[in-house]
Amino acid sequence: MRSTTWCCGSSRRPWTSRRSGCSGRPRRTDGRRGEPAGGGGVAGSRPEDAGVAGSGHGKEDEVGEGRGVLEGRTAVVTGAARGIGRAAAVALARAGADVAGVDIAAPVSPILDYAPATGADLDETGRRVAAQGRRWLAATADQRDIAQVRAVADRVRDEWGGVDVLFANAGIQAFRPLLEMSDPDWHDQIDVNLTGTANVLRVFAPLLVARGGGRIILTSSTQGQHGTKAGAAYSASKWGIIGLMKSAALELGAHGITVNAVIPGLVDTTLTRHQDRYAQALSEAGRTPTGDVARDEPAAVEALRARTPLGVPWLAPEDVAPLVVFLASDDARMVSGTAFAATGGDSAHVTA
Repeated sequence: MRSTTWCCGSSRRPWTSRRSGCSGRPRRTDGRRGEPAGGGGVAGSRPEDAGVAGSGHGKEDEVGEGRGVLEGRTAVVTGAARGIGRAAAVALARAGADVAGVDIAAPVSPILDYAPATGADLDETGRRVAAQGRRWLAATADQRDIAQVRAVADRVRDEWGGVDVLFANAGIQAFRPLLEMSDPDWHDQIDVNLTGTANVLRVFAPLLVARGGGRIILTSSTQGQHGTKAGAAYSASKWGIIGLMKSAALELGAHGITVNAVIPGLVDTTLTRHQDRYAQALSEAGRTPTGDVARDEPAAVEALRARTPLGVPWLAPEDVAPLVVFLASDDARMVSGTAFAATGGDSAHVTA
């Protein structure tokens, strides 16, 4: 873990103050200036590392402004091993925050037909955070088990003193028609996406209260704004996130804590690059999937592109990360109880 020396005698900036004078920027203790330890940009080979043609963004190390807006803050990101969680962790670090990344990094449920995140994935996120010159703390936990979540919170508090920003992002998705749905199809998605997120919020919120304020951001979905064929469990969980966010905003505002949600559209991650997702996209477009990934993927991509006003089949994770940084910043101090969408224009299909 990298050692830093803080100016102005403080390692964090109170939420009640505006940035002035000392920014809380750490001085390097290794004798170098202006270059983060570990080198510069990171080249990746996974779909979520490469960016999406036409989405406007490429690799996360090249994306986003906001450098320094979170100097002196500590952030916790769940689902940090890859996808939106990884992109947000790197963006928060680039903005100046130290980041604790949490992920189950193991198989989650037999209902899923995509590969689970691994410890190596979480380590790669840590490498990218460290490349921004920030501290990194990795923790594995199943957020369905509140005891595991509490253990992570205790560790972050003991090692770093507390938490300023919480990005509760971890989730899973499976498609199953109601008439074919098994108990795990329903329970696993609700338990991970809704109950698990509530566990994270309930455990970490007191740490933000103890700090005198902070920022909480939850991940919902466009499917938390409309129904989806074969997606009842996922949609129900993500609608629930919106209700959870709004209720928490009402309760935690008195403690100087803002609570908001991000609503990603279809994002190019492992969660979306699989046959079930392609079949669902083709069915929505009135086409019959073949069951062959190699044949269905190009047709699904075109179907997804056609439904998005900005003409992209899906976004890059880095298209969502700037929203997270904004909502975590002082600039969003009067923003709470609201959901912010990054969907390539797909939000125009839903009411408000």
